[in-house]
This record gives sequence, C-alpha cells and structure tokens, in this order.
Amino acid sequence: MLRYLSKRQAHRIVMGLRQTLAFLLYEWLDADELTARSRFADHSRETFDAVFDTCERIAREKYAPFNRTLDNEEPRFDGEKVILPKASKDAYDAFAASGMLSAAQDYDIGGMQLPYTVESAAHTFFAMASVSMGSGMLTVGNANLLMVHGTELQKKVFALNEFSGRWSGTMCLSEPQAGSSLSDIVTRAVPDGADFESDPLGPRYRIKGNKMWISAGEHELTENIIHLVLAKIPGPDGKLIPGTRGISLFIVPKRMVDTDGQLTGERNDVALAGLNHKLGWRGTTNTLLNFGEGKYGTPGAIGYLVGRPHEGLSCMFHMMNEARIGVGMAATMLGMAGYHASLDYAKNRPQGRLVGPAGKDPAQPQVRIIEHADVKRMLLAQKSYCEGALALELYCARLVDEQHTGQPASANEARLLLEVLTPIAKSWPSEWCLEANSLAIQIHGGYGYTRDFPVEQYWRDNRLNMIHEGTHGIQAADLLGRKVLMSGGEGLKLLAARVNATIERAIQRPEFAQDANALGKALEQVGSATKSAWATGDAREALANAVPYMQAFGHMVIAWIWLDVALSIPADAAHEPAHVGRLAATRFFFRYELPKIGAWLNVVVSRDPTCADVPEDAF
Repeated sequence: MLRYLSKRQAHRIVMGLRQTLAFLLYEWLDADELTARSRFADHSRETFDAVFDTCERIAREKYAPFNRTLDNEEPRFDGEKVILPKASKDAYDAFAASGMLSAAQDYDIGGMQLPYTVESAAHTFFAMASVSMGSGMLTVGNANLLMVHGTELQKKVFALNEFSGRWSGTMCLSEPQAGSSLSDIVTRAVPDGADFESDPLGPRYRIKGNKMWISAGEHELTENIIHLVLAKIPGPDGKLIPGTRGISLFIVPKRMVDTDGQLTGERNDVALAGLNHKLGWRGTTNTLLNFGEGKYGTPGAIGYLVGRPHEGLSCMFHMMNEARIGVGMAATMLGMAGYHASLDYAKNRPQGRLVGPAGKDPAQPQVRIIEHADVKRMLLAQKSYCEGALALELYCARLVDEQHTGQPASANEARLLLEVLTPIAKSWPSEWCLEANSLAIQIHGGYGYTRDFPVEQYWRDNRLNMIHEGTHGIQAADLLGRKVLMSGGEGLKLLAARVNATIERAIQRPEFAQDANALGKALEQVGSATKSAWATGDAREALANAVPYMQAFGHMVIAWIWLDVALSIPADAAHEPAHVGRLAATRFFFRYELPKIGAWLNVVVSRDPTCADVPEDAF
C-alpha cells in the first residue's frame, strides 16, 4: 500500500493489518457476535471479510499509487472550476461504486446494514493508503445528520443522493473571524419572502456570510455539493442573537434541485473565494466560500432549514462527533503507515555495530539498525501508540453499534461511555500518532527528512489532525469542563467500572499483576485530579490545565485498552510473533508511557496558575 515499497513488501504490510484487524475485531471485541442481532442477521464473518477484501483492493489500486501525486499536484482554480488530478475522480468513483458511502444504512435505501464497527475497520485501508484522497467521511456524516434531523423529503432528496455518491456533502461552521468560537459567527439567514415556509424542501431562507476551512467545498467530483451551514436568524429587532442560542442549520446546495432530486440548471449563490494551501492533506480541496455575494443571480444563497430555528448547533454536533472519531482513525492510520515504513527501513538499513568488544572491530560487518536498542525503543513506541489507538477507535465503533442495536440499558451505557471517550478518540491519536510519525522520520535519519521517502508526508498530513474538528484545547475543555461532569459524572463512573473490571481480571494473572496495580493507581490519580480541578468550582482555575488533564486521561485509557487486549491473548498462543509484539507493546506502554501522567496531573491537582496568570507583556 505504500508507494515506496515493493509489491511484496506492501502485500506483507496489508496482510499484517488484516491480521491485526481480525484479532481486534473477532478475538477481542467479539464483533461477529453482532450477527446475532436482527439488524445484522444476514451477515457473517465471511461477509465482513469480503467487505475488507473489496476495500483493500480499491485502496491498493486507486489510492496508494497516487498518494504522492496528490501531494505534488495541489487543487487549483482556473476561474471557473477547481481542477484535481484524474486519480481523485477515479478513486472517488470506485469508492462510491463499492457501496461504502451507505454501508451502515438500511437495505431499503440501498445500504448494506453493516455494523459501524466493520465499516470503521474497512476505512483503515483507505486512510493508510492515502488519507488526503478522502473516503467520503464528511459526505456520510452530512447524510447521517439529515437522516436524524431532516424531514422525510430532505432525507429523500439530499441524504439518499449523498449515500449513492451522486452528490457529496460538507459542514460549514467556521468563519474567518470565528474559527472554533461558533458563538461569534455572523453569517445570517433571513426568510425568503412572506411564504418562505411553503417550500416543500423546508422553510426557505437567504443566507449571507463567509465560511472558512471548508473541506471539499468546491470540486467537480460529483454533480452537486450539499453544504450544511450554520447561520443566525435575526431577532425581531433585526439584530443577530448573541451566543449559540441564535444558531440555526441550513441545507445549501451548490446547484438547485427539485423535489425529485433533479438539478434545475440554476446555480445557487455559493461562490469560491479562494483555496487554502495546506502543509498536508493537499489532495483535499480546502476552501473559503462566500454565501450570498450575488455572483450567481439574486444576492443570497438559498438554504432550507434543518430542524427547528435556533437549534442548529445541537443538530450539527451529530455530525461533529462522528467526524471526530473519523479524525482519530485517520490520525491512527497515518501513524500506522509511518510505523510500517520505518519498520521496513530498520530491517534493511545497515548502520554501525553493536555495543561490546565485537562492536569495536571496524572489520566486522555493520548490523541492521533494528538490532540497536534505541531503534527498537522507537519502533515499540510507534507500535504502542498506533495499535493502541486503533484498538480504541474500534472500541468506540463497537459502542456505536451497542448504542443503536443493544438492549435499552446497554445502549444508554454505551451512549454515556461514548460521550466521555469521544474527546480522547479524537485527541489522543492526533497527538501520539503524530509523535509516531516523528519517530518514523528519526529512524530514517536524514533520509526521513527528504521527499524520497514517504514518512515526511505522513507527518505533514497528520499535523492537521490536532486542529480540525475541534482543536486539542477544545477537546480538553470539553472533556474536563463537560463530559466528565455530565449526568452527575455517570459516564466517568461507567468508564471507571470497565477499567476496574479489566484490573480484576488482570490481577488474577501473575504476569499482568504489576500492570494491573499500575493501572489502578492511574485510575485513582485521574479520579482524584478530576475532583481537585473543580474543588473551588471556579471554571477558570479548573480548565487552566485542561490539556495536561486530557493527556493523562488519554494515557490511562490507552493503558487500559492495551491491558484488556493483552488479556484476550490465549495463553497457549503467547509465543506467536504477533502476540509477542502485542505483549511487548503493552509492557512498553506501562513502563515508558503511563508513568508520565503524574507530571501532567500535578498541575491539574494544584490548579497551577502559571499559564493563566502570566501577563501578556511577559512574552
């Protein structure tokens, strides 16, 4: 799957990923048990594996060979349309034809009724082959939102055409003056005439404003682009309602459509103002869009209200939370791609000699760098970060299936656990799988810093993931400021119960007793820090060190995931190379990584004011 490897090497890497997925899905998460549920009764492990076969083939043929092409040939605007390499269109068409855009949807609308766990695992092949090629994450999220919050006609006209691949979708939140601060958006929506509520596609408004950082906001891959746009409806005095209370959500198509989903030939007043030129993800257009500037007819882009007025943000969170898990998976697989590239390099690059008497003899042949302890350290770090993150993302996907198809009590428990874990599922891989990419460069030495090897591109692509779909700081504030407190801390209690259940199982196994005790201490430290952060009830004090809190919380979660994974390894199979690697990664994480949480939590417990109180002129 990696452009710079031979076909034999690439095949070996893909087979390794397949084996890892099989172990995590079937030996650890028992994903095949989902087929006992009525929604998935037509499926079996064989049908799941057939989906993986199809996705792996498309990724290998249509994505991986063109990863560097997309990096070198950025999207360009010729004054009329955005031009992308032909490979982008070929890949999109192959992906849409596979049915993966509607993989989890009902049969009666053309879906496959796959578990989200399987769908999520299938996307690993595309993300590893070429993350910036894209695989419809925003289109699917857009359509899923409409299936929950849209009217029946909005679902039929917009969502179903997105699921088919005929149209694509975006999310339009940020503005040039208001990136993550959505309460400060100024895009406005006014009723389009006195009979604005009579349009069968939904109450019809005219949208005016600017949206920034819109991924896939303009292209020719599909015949239409469906924008989901946050805007404010002015109050009776004509002024915008301050804060998030005034935000509503609108469907704004690039090209106008009728109630049968056919294009009318009329272009909506949505204009490309410019392309953003990015460090990574260069194959995906990233745009500044002007809504309602009058470039296409009467000023004011036509938008159809989704849900009720002033409830747009709660609707949009349905898509944002889904996108955050998708971002975490993308970060994970970029880290995984770098890990495998550096592992292959380390196995083949001769450099230096081992420490000891024999190593002092320059006449002795050089050893491969994988024989050096420090290179093994860097490889183990990458493995522990990336495979741990993959297990976390699949665990969250399994919770999504439980929420949607489990018994009521179990479904509610899964919902609460997802609330707590979503900030971690987005933030932890985006930080630590980026670190894995940095270590991959280090293993390559000077070569890693050149474009002759793929690892520098993986780092550049991955650097975005700490920013988009909510920056690191926002995820931390969400975790400590809301998620661990909501419903009386019920989600945190449920997570602690699952961690303790793993500890109880591990403590019975002598080889895991030390790790079980370390995890128990870490869980206690996180719980104590949570209380200490809020001891005064002052949000400013509590959240001043939210990022160190999230880092510690995430490390505790990944340690738990690794220990739980290790417990699922059959004792009589622990000597097999793949399991030896998993057990080594577990030991590495507990000995090298988990001890870091003490330093992070010290500033949380003491509510250290150093960062919050430093005066501006001190910088």
